[in-house]
Amino acid sequence: MMDAAAHHILSYAESWRGGGVERAQLRLARGWIAAGRRVTLVVGDDRGPLAREVPAGADIIVLGGRGMARLSAALPAIVRAHAPDIVFCPGNHYTGAAAWLRWRLGAACPPIVAKVSNALERPDHAIPIAAGYRAWLRRHPRFLARIVAMTPAMADEAARTMQLPRGDIAVIANPPARPIPGATLPALPPGRFLLGVGRLVPQKRWDRLIAALPRLADPRITLVILGEGAARAALEAQIATLGLNGRVFLPGHADDPLPVIARAAALALVSDFEGVPGVLREALSLGIPVIATESSVAVREIVTSPALGSVVPRGDDHAVIAALDHWLAPGRARPVPVPMPGATAAADYLALFDAACAPGG
Repeated sequence: MMDAAAHHILSYAESWRGGGVERAQLRLARGWIAAGRRVTLVVGDDRGPLAREVPAGADIIVLGGRGMARLSAALPAIVRAHAPDIVFCPGNHYTGAAAWLRWRLGAACPPIVAKVSNALERPDHAIPIAAGYRAWLRRHPRFLARIVAMTPAMADEAARTMQLPRGDIAVIANPPARPIPGATLPALPPGRFLLGVGRLVPQKRWDRLIAALPRLADPRITLVILGEGAARAALEAQIATLGLNGRVFLPGHADDPLPVIARAAALALVSDFEGVPGVLREALSLGIPVIATESSVAVREIVTSPALGSVVPRGDDHAVIAALDHWLAPGRARPVPVPMPGATAAADYLALFDAACAPGG
């Protein structure tokens, strides 16, 4: 600790309403505090399921409302007042706020370290949007001191899109999920069920999974999707239209999804795009097979063998159904559990922070 250059770490988020980026941020913060560092967390809205995961000992600054504009506008004054040694941007959704912070504070801005949390090569973008996004990514090295990817393939993608040497991208896995004592288990249907975990947003394409359910070989299989989001009303309407009210369940956010994952027959992630989906690692760590679309270069780094699950082309509904039928067949052998990486993530980040803060870093 005496040699640490990054004594005080500041990080920020829009809210604690649930999300893999924010959950990983809080796990890292807990590790940094345990290592003796001071951590300040700036959050737009401190309400939500993740509030119970905020680590003891963190200094919390609440802005009183969500929104990137509010968060971006507040950060420069907060950083001036609290003088952190380093700023951690927890995902590429938040790099706009980092750019604004660096521009406003100039040479007085502490080093900013950002994690790549979502796909940088986006097949969902139209040509003009894709061109603008590529130009934006190429500007990232101008305001970020260090960039972190969660897997080697994601680091390759970051180097390619940001036009950086591959050696300039650090690779640090997210810290592994741990059981949360006292977490409430949502109501689950009897019998075997297929599970989806993630925000109810268009990116996740839960509509695709719901539409597949009536076409499965086993009509007894039910579907549970854990998560909350703006697409709930549309998904509920789809469920009603298809007459699936007794087979599809949307219980909302789960304080701890691990016990639910452990009870599932299989886990499906059919997104259009992802970063490094932690839920796939969580399922495989419990010996639960996964069915995933090729939504990220990291998916095949996680599902490394056909014995673990199936990776299918994005948008191929027939392949999704075939994979679901394969893994949901009665008596299908489960994968051997695969340990989650990231046990040293907090320490690895601290080493990176200290290097960024050191003279000449």
